[in-house]
Amino acid sequence: MTTRIQRIPCGNGNSFLIFTEESGILVDTGREKYRQKVLDACRNIPVRLLVLTHGHVDHVQNAAFLSEALGVPAAIHRADLPLLADQFSQPLEARGLLGHVVLSASLKSFRQDLIPPFTPTIFLSEGDTLEEYGIPAKILALPGHTAGSIGLDVAGRDFIAGDALMNLFYPTRSMLCHDRTAMEESARRISALGSRTIHFGHGPSVENRAW
Repeated sequence: MTTRIQRIPCGNGNSFLIFTEESGILVDTGREKYRQKVLDACRNIPVRLLVLTHGHVDHVQNAAFLSEALGVPAAIHRADLPLLADQFSQPLEARGLLGHVVLSASLKSFRQDLIPPFTPTIFLSEGDTLEEYGIPAKILALPGHTAGSIGLDVAGRDFIAGDALMNLFYPTRSMLCHDRTAMEESARRISALGSRTIHFGHGPSVENRAW
């Protein structure tokens, strides 16, 4: 059965639908202003799960709305639960001049943009699979950008990287990190996957490479 990935651009960020004819998973949610766009993209897809690659507001702000509207549970790595209550619970540092620009915008967003309360009921860890939801995807733990960042290796062909990698200005390792050493190791893990199309939390998709 063919597994497809649909990118849903939400401003400078992305949500993704992974789906077959019989099942689907929504990955990340975009900001509040895009919630109807994301919901509309899900209308004809049998979505069974909402997966959050990490806990930053631009990825989770619509989680409560979409979980309720679609009637599906939300899943996240347990290490990022504190971010849902306090975006500053995991301090970030920037990499490079452009990274400082991104950090400044991110910190402003963390102060101003609220996350409606919601409770993830599924906690994903390294090696978990999503086959029980009808999708041939495996979870990779990718700490660094946040402590609980995860990626999804889909059918040995596509990889959804969240913000472990970014393509805001050009394809690169994350410009923002909570733990630089862990972030660099996570980038190496993605490189080691070999032939994959990489789907970013920010920017268009590219082919895998040495990150």
